[in-house]
Amino acid sequence: MKLQGKGLKRVQINIRGKNIEVTPALRGYVEKRLRKLEKFEQHFGEVQVTLTVEKDSHRVEVTVPIDGMILRGEETTGDMYASVDLVVEKLEKQLEKYKGKLLRRRVVAEGQPYPDEPPEEEDFRIVRTKRFALKPMAVEEAVMQMNLLGHNFFVFTNAENQQVNVIYKRKDGNYGLIEPDFG
Repeated sequence: MKLQGKGLKRVQINIRGKNIEVTPALRGYVEKRLRKLEKFEQHFGEVQVTLTVEKDSHRVEVTVPIDGMILRGEETTGDMYASVDLVVEKLEKQLEKYKGKLLRRRVVAEGQPYPDEPPEEEDFRIVRTKRFALKPMAVEEAVMQMNLLGHNFFVFTNAENQQVNVIYKRKDGNYGLIEPDFG
């Protein structure tokens, strides 16, 4: 469905279900709740929403591309509607926190004069920098190395494609692989 509000470009929202039928009522509820995000941003890409039911867990995952960056939220409760509410609240907080930074990034990228507002203080400090050799290895070896080190992620050169990849441990106990996309 495409959303259009006060002068906003159309935002495409794709909703899919895993182990759940996305009824018109549920679809309408998700779309209505996500409309709240339009007040923050006019440069959304295609919004991806995945609704998943596993036993008594109702999980909602939302991915929103904004000007080359990715905003992501995930919430799990015993009720799908409550999960939708919580994930939208989480996304609103993220957008509120980074609204100024996203605006400045866009203004600079578009070559417009920088706004007169002073830059915000950063919310983080880098307290340590590590350097290490990226040894080519198979994904399975990277998982084993990560587990041996006791880390929840590991950066390595993938022996299959010679690209830098990141393997990480997911909240559900499985693993994820991040591969670069230069497209």
